[in-house]
Amino acid sequence: MNLINEEITHKVFGEGNIVDHEGSIITIDFNEDIKKFVYPDAFGKFITLNDRNTAKSLKKILLKKEMEEEELDRQRAEKIERQVLEQQRRERLKNHKIHESSQLVFWLDEEEQQNVFTDWQVSTGMIQSGKNKGQPNRVARLGPNSAVLLTARESDQPETERRILGLYLVEETYSGNLGDNGMIPSHAEFRIELTEQEAEKMLFWNYYINQNYPHRTTWNSGKHRYFDNVWTAQILQDIIALQTDDEHIKKSKNLLEYFCQMNAIDMDNIPEASGALKQ
Repeated sequence: MNLINEEITHKVFGEGNIVDHEGSIITIDFNEDIKKFVYPDAFGKFITLNDRNTAKSLKKILLKKEMEEEELDRQRAEKIERQVLEQQRRERLKNHKIHESSQLVFWLDEEEQQNVFTDWQVSTGMIQSGKNKGQPNRVARLGPNSAVLLTARESDQPETERRILGLYLVEETYSGNLGDNGMIPSHAEFRIELTEQEAEKMLFWNYYINQNYPHRTTWNSGKHRYFDNVWTAQILQDIIALQTDDEHIKKSKNLLEYFCQMNAIDMDNIPEASGALKQ
């Protein structure tokens, strides 16, 4: 906005004329008394444009700037709040001796997909070599507070199409013993099987992210990997939003409440999912 030669009135210095405007600085001549002011901050506080049309146009600029500053303040406040909540969560984890990634996500083969929602258990698989060959793969972080996330994709689908089929919580009396077959026992109550339509909307990579390679969506090797506690809460929250059956919603809400309690997560402040597909 060109303000040069515009006449103004200053609350202290009186009448003046704008003789220069460069970036965020305007120069005003008060009867050969030259003074500089910050643009546009000085307007509306100390300086008034005498021309009404010009003043009206400047008011729009000032309003836009004010709204932008308010938005920046809001974003900064939200960032600080997220940082505080994250620090509080980490403190709770530390106090409860809970690892921040103590959940397991599984890549189910076709046979497991057929059986898992009947048997409600899944195997960690067996060690293939070394002195412990033939013994179950151990999952040290897993506890009675953990969730087992069940995923799959068709062989002709890209990894980005991996769907979440359901999940269950580990049996509340689980002590780390997987038995001879590496089966992870499930809680008698806290189990969720998604419908085919629901699973199509629950893409695994909306939640999972490799912090070192945030855009990468590759599973590489192995049938399971550890999964972040908060990501699991995000999934449960999104499942609830998808469901339409009142009984299923109630069941899922109970699971989410129990899960958050067991994993020291603030149920009312679960952040939005920000997995690889959302980057």
